[in-house]
Amino acid sequence: MTYNDRFIRACRKESVDQLPVWYMRQAGRYDPDYRKIKENYSLLEICRQPELAAEVTLMPVKKLGVDAAILYSDIMNPVASIGIDFDIVQNIGPVIHNPIRSKADVERLKPIDVEGDLSHVIETIRILDRELTVPLITFAGAPFTIASYLIEGRPSKNYIRTKEMMYSEPEVWHLLMEKLGDMVITYLRAHMAAGGKAFQLFDSWVGALSPYDFQKFVLPTIERIFDSLSDLSQPKIYFPGVSSGELLPVLGNVKADVIGLDWRVSIAEGRRRLGGKYAVQGNLDPLVLTAPQSVIEEYAAAIIDQGLEQPGFVFNLGHGLFPEASLDKLRELTGFIHQYSQQKITALSGQRS
Repeated sequence: MTYNDRFIRACRKESVDQLPVWYMRQAGRYDPDYRKIKENYSLLEICRQPELAAEVTLMPVKKLGVDAAILYSDIMNPVASIGIDFDIVQNIGPVIHNPIRSKADVERLKPIDVEGDLSHVIETIRILDRELTVPLITFAGAPFTIASYLIEGRPSKNYIRTKEMMYSEPEVWHLLMEKLGDMVITYLRAHMAAGGKAFQLFDSWVGALSPYDFQKFVLPTIERIFDSLSDLSQPKIYFPGVSSGELLPVLGNVKADVIGLDWRVSIAEGRRRLGGKYAVQGNLDPLVLTAPQSVIEEYAAAIIDQGLEQPGFVFNLGHGLFPEASLDKLRELTGFIHQYSQQKITALSGQRS
């Protein structure tokens, strides 16, 4: 089979015959076959078995026809290597047994040992590099998002403890950002060396910050991560998560190739706020997938039309798939995106010639 590089080309703002598409959380609970696997194994147990993790990663590529795979893993996986004891609890998320509450807690964090503690993740990437005919995206959780779990002890809606540390103990906060930044850099570099073809830095909850606080407490670490990995040839994506539209104008020095947008900002407006510097990815509201197929396609067409206004667009959701999403609707959506965008690209090429 030929290798499908549309996703890589779009990330680099190169021409494509049709828009590439992949979905955040595309290997997940909306798939009945995945739910059967989860009856016997937890998320972390799947991650520790490279052949099984690779199988789960491959499932949406085969079933949906997407243009990229994303590694089946969890943003919390690397923190076990630096000394954090946690579980992924059903219907809750990450629960930290030794939360970060003091400078001493931060100082106890160890440097990450990818080969020693996370060899199963690296082996999964190597298996997928051999088997895939589309690019493999790997990922890491960004320092703020990881820190919010480590400090709060579990998912939070208001990040009280997290912001309390930022405002009251900035020295401790910046030390934590430094250590988590080092963890991310080492982890992602190992992913790319093992065969990853692109990576995404997920900052799912950083939209909880004002632009001022983001610039003061988080952005320097984001810039350092991408600076440190700028020698890598693979495309680099920064997704600042939900409700992050107000942060887009301050990202101009981040050495990423692609910025992910949530559904609260249009593709056109996102590009404007980013100064046209980056390829963009997004941004269908995942809950649109509850609508009839004709409505889903109407929303998708509007996003595609905006995406094609400039080079460099990857179709995705504005956040991850939810368990109640329909496999059949996703398959139909993927086909629609390919067909509709190809027709539009062909028409636009004819107009230019």
